[in-house]
Amino acid sequence: MSTPLTVSAPLCSWLLAACYTRTMAGISGMEQQPGANAGLTGRVSSSRRSGRRSARSRSAAMLHQRIVAAAGTMGSSMVACLSFEACPHYRNAKWSSFLWEEEARILGSPQRKRASKTRCAAAITDRLVAPEKDAGEESRSSTSVRDRRVVITGMGLVSSLGNDPDTFYDNLLEGNSGISEIQNFDCQEFPTRIAGEIKDFSADGWVAPKFSRRMDKFMLYLLTAGKKAVANAGIAGDGSVELDKSKCGVLMGSAMGGMQVFNDAIEALRVSYRKMNPFCVPFATTNMGSAMLAMDLGWMGPNYAISTACATSNSCILSAANHIIRGEADVMVSGGSDAAIIPIGLGGFVACRALSQRNDDPSKASRPWDRDRDGFVLGEGAGALVLEELEHAKRRGAEIYAEFLGGSLTCDAYHVTAAHPEGTGMLLCIEKALDQSGVRRDDVNYVNAHAASTRSGDVQEYKAIMQSLGDNTELRVNSTKSMMGHLLGAAGAVDAIATIQAIKTGWLHPTINIENPEKDVNMDYIVGSQKQRFDVKVALSNSFGFGGHNSSILFAPYQDERSDN
Repeated sequence: MSTPLTVSAPLCSWLLAACYTRTMAGISGMEQQPGANAGLTGRVSSSRRSGRRSARSRSAAMLHQRIVAAAGTMGSSMVACLSFEACPHYRNAKWSSFLWEEEARILGSPQRKRASKTRCAAAITDRLVAPEKDAGEESRSSTSVRDRRVVITGMGLVSSLGNDPDTFYDNLLEGNSGISEIQNFDCQEFPTRIAGEIKDFSADGWVAPKFSRRMDKFMLYLLTAGKKAVANAGIAGDGSVELDKSKCGVLMGSAMGGMQVFNDAIEALRVSYRKMNPFCVPFATTNMGSAMLAMDLGWMGPNYAISTACATSNSCILSAANHIIRGEADVMVSGGSDAAIIPIGLGGFVACRALSQRNDDPSKASRPWDRDRDGFVLGEGAGALVLEELEHAKRRGAEIYAEFLGGSLTCDAYHVTAAHPEGTGMLLCIEKALDQSGVRRDDVNYVNAHAASTRSGDVQEYKAIMQSLGDNTELRVNSTKSMMGHLLGAAGAVDAIATIQAIKTGWLHPTINIENPEKDVNMDYIVGSQKQRFDVKVALSNSFGFGGHNSSILFAPYQDERSDN
C-alpha cells in the first residue's frame, strides 16, 4: 500500500500548487487576462477596478496564510512545492507528452522525482494560465455583440430542382415540380410510390472516390452542398489560405443521419460481423458530415451537428450565427442534409400515415393549404449557407447576398408528430424571433412558410403568421415544398436559399396546387400559381418538426448602414 501513496503524494502536491497559483493570480489580479467574452460583461471604471484589486490583494494574503497553515499538516514537501517558479523549458512542452514524461519520472529514482517536481508544478501552472492576447484579439473581445453583424456570402445545394442556387430558383419561379415516381428502388408494394427524388446527382470532383463508395447519400449531399457554398463564397482553393482557419467552423445537421449505411450494416451482420463496413458507425452518425467537411477545408473552429427533426437546418443556422456574433468564429458553413428515400425511410413515414398517396399525379401531390391535401411528399437533398461576420466579408471583398437578422427556437410541448391545434408554439416562435432580432412586425413583408402539405400543420402555421404579421396588408406568403416536397432536416436550409434568392432577384416563386383553398386561408396573402415581382424588406423563414420543434429565422437585404430603430 505504500507505493500508491508514494506515487500519488507528489501528484497531489503539484496539482494543488497549480490550482493555488491560478487562484492567487485570479484573486490578486497580477496575471489576470481578459476573458473571451469580456465584451459581453461590460466595463468597470478604473477607480472601481483599483478598489477591487486592493480587496483581492488582502484576500490573497489571508488565503496564502490559510493554505500554508493547512499544508503544514500534509508534510514539508507540500509547502515546498507551493514556492516553485515556472520553468522556461516546460513552457513549450506538449501537454500529452508532458504527462507521459512526468509519469516516467515519478516511477524513477527519488532524485528524479525531486528534480521533476519543480518542473511539473511550473508546467501545470503555465497550462492553466491563459496566454496573452495580441492587440487584434484585445480589440475584437471588447467589441459589442451588436457590432458583429452576420451576412450571407455563399450558398450551395443539392436538390430535385437543381444543384446550384440559380437553376434551383429558376425552376421554382417557373412552377416546375421536382416530384416524380421513385426510381431508386422497387416500391410497388408501398401505398406511396412518389417522392422528390434526386436523379442526376454526382459527387465527382467534390468527394474523394475512396469515401464516396462507402458514404451514405446524406453525407455525400452534405459535403457537395457545403463545398459548393464555400466555392460560391469565393473562399475555396487558394483563397482559403488567407483565412484564420481557427475562426472558421462547420455546423451541418441531419434529421435522419446515415440510414442506408446503418441498414446495410444490419443486413451484413445477418451474415457475419466481418462483412460489415468498417465505417458503418462513423458514417451513420449525424455529426460526421460536419467533421468530414471540416477535415477537407482544414477549418478548426466550432464543429458539430444539431438534429431537431425538420427544424434542423434553422437550428444549425441560428447557432452558427451566434458563434459569429459572440466572436467565436468569423466564418461558418451551416445547413442540413437528409437522404431518407430508401425502403426503411419510406416505410417508416408510411407507417406514420404522414405521406401523400397521390401516386397517379406526382406533380400535384404536394398541395399546401389546399383542402384536398392528403399528406406531405418525402424529399431529399442538402442546403448550405456561408455565414460571415460583416467586416470580415468586406475586408476580402465578398459579394453579400443578404443579412441574417436573428431568429428563435421553441417547442410545442404537445405531441410526437402533430402540431399544437392552436399553433401556440409556432406563434411563440415567430414572436420571439421578432423580439430577439429587434425587427418590427410591420417590416416583415415576406414569409417562406414551412407549409409541408400536412393536415395538421398548414392551417395552424397560417393562423400563427396572420396573428403575428397579418396587419401588414403587403405581406406575402409562399411554400417551396409545393414543388420539391419535404427535405426533412435539409428543408430549412433549402428554404433559406429560396428566401435569399427572393431578396436577391426581386421575385417571389409561386405556390402550386392550391386549387381548393382552406376556408380560413385568405389567398390575398398567398403567392398563388404565378410568380410575383416583389421588394422584400424583411423575410421570415419557418421550419417546424416532429416533437414540436419550431424554428424561425429572419433575413433582409444588406444595407451598409443598418437602422436599429
